[in-house]
Amino acid sequence: MKTVKYLFFFMADPDYLDTPLIQFGKMNWTVRNAVEGVQIFGGIGSGKTSGSGRMLALKYLKAGFGGLVLTAKPDEIEHWIKYCIATSRRKDLIIVEPGKKHSFNFFDYEIEKSPDKQAITENIVEVLKTVLNASEAKEGGHCDDPFWEKALDMLIFNVIDLCRLAYQKISVQQMYDIVQTLPKAGVVHDKEQKKTAFEEAFELAMKNVNQQFNEWSFTQKPEYLEKLKEEGRHEQVFLKEVHDGRIFKFVDEFFNGNFQNLAERTRSIIEFSFSGFLFRLLRNPVYDLFCSRVSTFSPEKCLKGKIILINLPVKLHHKIGRDSQIMFKYIWQRAMEKRKIKPDTKPIFLWADEAQHFLHEHDAEYQATARSSRLATVYITQNLPNYYANMGGRKGDHHVKSFLGTLATKIFHANADIETNNYASELIGDDFRLDIGSSVTMAGQFSSSKSKSLKSDKEVHPEEFSQLKTGGGLNNFKVEAYIHFQGETSLTNNYLKTRFDQKFKP
Repeated sequence: MKTVKYLFFFMADPDYLDTPLIQFGKMNWTVRNAVEGVQIFGGIGSGKTSGSGRMLALKYLKAGFGGLVLTAKPDEIEHWIKYCIATSRRKDLIIVEPGKKHSFNFFDYEIEKSPDKQAITENIVEVLKTVLNASEAKEGGHCDDPFWEKALDMLIFNVIDLCRLAYQKISVQQMYDIVQTLPKAGVVHDKEQKKTAFEEAFELAMKNVNQQFNEWSFTQKPEYLEKLKEEGRHEQVFLKEVHDGRIFKFVDEFFNGNFQNLAERTRSIIEFSFSGFLFRLLRNPVYDLFCSRVSTFSPEKCLKGKIILINLPVKLHHKIGRDSQIMFKYIWQRAMEKRKIKPDTKPIFLWADEAQHFLHEHDAEYQATARSSRLATVYITQNLPNYYANMGGRKGDHHVKSFLGTLATKIFHANADIETNNYASELIGDDFRLDIGSSVTMAGQFSSSKSKSLKSDKEVHPEEFSQLKTGGGLNNFKVEAYIHFQGETSLTNNYLKTRFDQKFKP
C-alpha cells in the first residue's frame, strides 16, 4: 500500500498545470489533475470528508485558489473557517448567510452582465429554468413532454419581458403578482374595480412602447411616414426599428391570445409551476440574500482569490436552501467560463459535500469544459443511488454516468453500497493472472499433473471496498481509499490504494 506524501510548497512553473499538489508514491498529482475534476465516494463514517476531502481543501487553499463552497450540513461552515485559518486565508472567506451583511441580487447581476435587452430576458429565464428543472428532477416530477417545457418557457419569457417593458427592472414580487392575475378567457374585468397587477403592467408597458413610437416618428421625415401609412407598412417598419415594440407585440399575442385560450387544467399546471417557484423566492432568507438588497459581492470575487461560502445548509433550510444554492452555482459557473485564461492563471474550485443536492441539468456540459476554464470541481457523496435519486431516478442513469465521466479522479472510501462498489470495481477493471491448477488420479497407479493458464479477474473485488479503514483513534487517524486515475501513465495500473491522514496540516 502506498502512503500519501504531501508537498509543502506551491511554486510558479512554466508548465503551470503540471505543478505538483500531492505525491502518491512515484506519481505527482498536479494542478492539471485538479482541474480535470474529483469525485469522492464513501459511506457514513468512512472518512471521505475528514480524509481525502479535508486534504484536498487544505491543498487548494494553500495553493491560493479562490472558490465556491455549497453547504448541505450545518457544521460545514466550521470546517471551512478552520481550513482558512490553517492556510492563512481567513480574510478571503466570504460567508453568505441570513442576518449578515453579504447579499447578491441575481436580477441586478444578470441585467448588468447582459450585453443587450434581449440577453437580459434569456439569461434570467435560463437561471430560473435550471433551478426549476433541478427541483422537479429531484422530486421525480420532471416531464419529458416538450409541450410542457415550451409552454413554461414561453410563460417565463413573457412575464419577464412584461416586467422589463413596464418598469425597466425585474423583481420577484412583480413577476409573482403578474402571474397571479393573468387574464382568463371569457372573464371581463370590471372597470370600476382596482386594476390587477397584470393590467397595470400591461398598460404601463403599452404607454412606454407608444412613447418610443412617438420618439421614433419624431426623427422621421413627414413625407416618409406618410408614404409608410399609404403602403400600410407603418407598424411593420416601427417594429423592425424599435426592439421593444416587437417584444410588446409578442407579449400581447401570448397573454391575450395563446395562453388565455389554453385549457383550464393545462394552464393551471403551468401557472402553478412558475408561481410556486416564485413564491419560494419571496420567502426569507432567500429573498433577503438573493432578490431584494444591493449586491455586496459577485461571482467574479473568486477570480481575486476569494472563497464564497453559501451557508444555507440543506439540512436546515431544506428545499429553498437547495434551490438558492443551485441558482447561485449556475450563475457562478457561467461567470467562471467567461474569464480569460493565461498560462499562469490559478484555478477556481467548486466544492460540494453531499453533492447530490446541488446537481442540475447543465453540470455535465460545464464540467466537460472545466479544464479549459481551470475549474477544479470536488464533489463528495455517499453512493451512486444518491445521484440517481436527485437526477430523475433510474431514467436519469445516462445523465449520472455522463456526469461522472467528466470527473477524472475518483476516490473510493469504505462503502457498504453494492452498486457503488461494483461501479468502482468495474471502473478499475480486470487483469490477467497466472492460474496454476493441479490434478491427482489413483486409477491403478498414482499420477499427478499441473497446468498453467491466464485467467481474467477483477483487480479489486467489490467486497474489498467495505473492508477499508475508516480513520479515528483505532486506525491511528488514517483513512484508506482506492483512487482511480484517468489516463495516468506513471503508474503500473490506473489505480492505487492509499491512506489519508485525518490530522494532516498544510
